[in-house]
Amino acid sequence: MRTRLLPLLIVLMAAVLLALGIPLAVSVAAAQQQKVVVDRIDDTAFFAALAQFVTAPPSGSRRTDPDERLETLSRELESYYKVYGIRVGVFYANDAPMAHAPADWYLPQEGEVRNAFDEALLSRRSDDPKQVWPWQRHRLVVASPVIRDGDVVAVVVTDSPTGQMRSRILSGWLVIAAGETAAMLLAVGAALRLTGWVLRPVRVLDATTHDIATGRLKSRVAAAGGPPELRRLARSFNEMADNVEAVLEQQRAFVADASHQLRNPLSALLLRIELLALELPEGNEEIASVQAEGKRLAQVLDDLLDLALAEHAEADLSLTDIGALTAERVAAWAPTAEAKGVRLVGDCPPTTAWTDPVTLSSALDAVIDNAVKFTPKDECVEVTVASNGDTSTIVVADGGPGLTDEELTRVGDRFWRSSRHQNVKGSGLGLSITRALLAAAGGSIAYGHHEPHGLTVTVTLPRTGPTA
Repeated sequence: MRTRLLPLLIVLMAAVLLALGIPLAVSVAAAQQQKVVVDRIDDTAFFAALAQFVTAPPSGSRRTDPDERLETLSRELESYYKVYGIRVGVFYANDAPMAHAPADWYLPQEGEVRNAFDEALLSRRSDDPKQVWPWQRHRLVVASPVIRDGDVVAVVVTDSPTGQMRSRILSGWLVIAAGETAAMLLAVGAALRLTGWVLRPVRVLDATTHDIATGRLKSRVAAAGGPPELRRLARSFNEMADNVEAVLEQQRAFVADASHQLRNPLSALLLRIELLALELPEGNEEIASVQAEGKRLAQVLDDLLDLALAEHAEADLSLTDIGALTAERVAAWAPTAEAKGVRLVGDCPPTTAWTDPVTLSSALDAVIDNAVKFTPKDECVEVTVASNGDTSTIVVADGGPGLTDEELTRVGDRFWRSSRHQNVKGSGLGLSITRALLAAAGGSIAYGHHEPHGLTVTVTLPRTGPTA
């Protein structure tokens, strides 16, 4: 969840920073250009004041007599150009130059300089030229009219390079970018802390839910840290888990107590039936049927007690050589299989897994007993031990009639038995007990088809310890 939430927060923060940074960058560029424009307007106003008192030559003729004011204006323009590198000139309305620097610079017929000149002839000063950006090599043109007796007699034009101004704008942008980067890093750090603070209770709740789902009913959520809503959710979850555990414990206790309490009256009843059988003729079918049903009921009660204990037991996990343990159980069941005419073979190489040896032995006894019970004479039951990455498996494959796809979905349910196997001895609780024992040991059991016929039972155990 954090990997999905964090990019969303980062995108939102980046959008906010861009929304603030872009207008700020534009404002920095405009401020730098405005500063230059104001400076050029002051310069053109100064030159216009000097040019205002220069006497214009007669129309259609060139000036031949020296004019002290014109010489002063020319010296100022020349000095200005040498110091700042800015082209400057004062031009009459007929485009004729009054004074200009450098000497080879004249009023062009088109372009920005011409546009500024024409605008100044209308008695308007250039105070808002087009914005120049750092990637543009444009020049900055400012023009001011020279007014005498209310008329525009000439125009002062400055044509400035923009390299220094663009450098200052770029430097300002770099400062903004550095600030934006620092703010972004700070925001990412804050988002990491925020998402961690918000999602930590969710992760704990998820882990605890998984523990309870896998049988560790004692697991609880530590209601510390996180938003108040999640802390309240953690407390509610703990209350729910306590109630569920209490209900399951009452159910288990009821089954165990009922099994135990019924066992004694049933034993007394079976004893009375045995005594009654001594007074009846030998081979009486009715009394034999009653004795068989009584023994079956006693077996069901024993299995119910075992199931209740298995669901409540806590496994003592250790690193176990399941290959050796499985080989031992195969050897123990070999005489039973041989007596029935079934071949019981095992392929049990040394393989380790984390499990409770006693629990696994009980589970294997139930699975192998089931396989031998349903396998006909001259067929084979194969027990194979293998490891696969993080898990180890014990596969028991028999040559019996097997189960249909529908029956595979129900095998292992309490008291369930296939309708085809109702005449086979059993209570329908053996595989349920096996599943409960393996779940307590951190393992699992699965069922499948065995070709060409039969059932495959796969016991899976973890190879990684609970502390890894």
